[in-house]
Amino acid sequence: MKFTEFNLPDQVLKGIAGAGFEKLTPVQEESIPLAILGKDVAAQAQTGTGKTAAFLISMFTRLLASQKDTSSNPRALIMAPTRELVVQITSDAEILGRHTGLRVQAIFGGMDYDKQRQALQDGVDIIVATPGRLIDYFKQKVFSMHRVEMLVIDEADRMFDMGFIKDLRYILRQLPPFEKRQTMLFSATLSPQVMELAYEFMNIAEKVSIAPKQVAAENVEQILYHVSRKEKFALLNGLLKREKEQVERMLLFVNTKIEGERLGDLLEANGFPSGVLSGDVPQKKRMRILEQFKAGEVLYLVATDVASRGIHVDNVTHVVNYDLPQDREDYVHRIGRTARAGASGHAISFADEETVFQLEEIEDYLGHRVPSMMPIDEDFCFEYKRVARKRRLPLPAAKKEGLGRRPPSRGRRPGSKPGQPKKS
Repeated sequence: MKFTEFNLPDQVLKGIAGAGFEKLTPVQEESIPLAILGKDVAAQAQTGTGKTAAFLISMFTRLLASQKDTSSNPRALIMAPTRELVVQITSDAEILGRHTGLRVQAIFGGMDYDKQRQALQDGVDIIVATPGRLIDYFKQKVFSMHRVEMLVIDEADRMFDMGFIKDLRYILRQLPPFEKRQTMLFSATLSPQVMELAYEFMNIAEKVSIAPKQVAAENVEQILYHVSRKEKFALLNGLLKREKEQVERMLLFVNTKIEGERLGDLLEANGFPSGVLSGDVPQKKRMRILEQFKAGEVLYLVATDVASRGIHVDNVTHVVNYDLPQDREDYVHRIGRTARAGASGHAISFADEETVFQLEEIEDYLGHRVPSMMPIDEDFCFEYKRVARKRRLPLPAAKKEGLGRRPPSRGRRPGSKPGQPKKS
């Protein structure tokens, strides 16, 4: 379907045209008609399937149908788990709602406390917020929630994962009763926890479930290297030099802040300008690094999982799992940062002696094995040959094809047995 087939206000259609949207995605096709009718919606859809546009278009349409003066008390509230996601939703809202006259304000911690407070006092129609900062302003009586007509909870499953559910329940209890407001809930999984939230705070929600054709994005070429922890950067360095001309933007994921800082320093020292994002990086600095990454001033962005669901940047050609994630779903969210909007991308993962134990769960979740390769160290120049795993290709056949041969280990001569002394 095309957006022009819906009975949408002209102001909204102009915003859709300005964003370059023409045809609806499956989640938009199923959820927008329900939302426009005023029904509560609980939708399951993957990241990158157009759910942000689905709830924004529905929200603008509903609010324009009952025009009211802008005041310090919002008419709509959008809750998101991360600051980066709040910024992205606000940016999309400004594009799609450019011609509506509705004022949108982002509220999140880490920066511009007085500025955000003043923006609320000056008047706002829609608030996009993380829970903590919003509750802070509410308790100070900077604004009231009694006028809220619409509520959107984005990435509800992530709210549980990040421990925000207590704050979210507090906010829900301050809103008008569910029969006097419209609620839309979007989540990658409609788990029992998420559905319990829907049953408690929604008015007989219509369930929309968009089953993906496959768990991971279709146009991502995945590859995995088995490599020891101490040799990971040497391998990455060789890959980056080989792929330098093909990299437009690259995201590199690590599991800890310390590893991220270390990797960022190593990239800089080897001539790869990079930025590092982790949970305790000051918000102004995080925003600056993200803007540099979007503008192409920084080509290599190292991030912990704080960024895996909050970064929506076009033209990310490569994602590197420098550390395999501890949560199998995070693997999908990480590699979903590339191959967006029909583009193709590359996902490179390293399995070392510590993180390889996560591989089986990741592959079970994907429903297939991740193709693997093994680096061969010849005179410190990395060359690569595809290696069939034992379970994919019998070892004798692999040897016959010249695959899977390891170089002799350092510290003993070729052909010697473990423990046999070297000849002097």
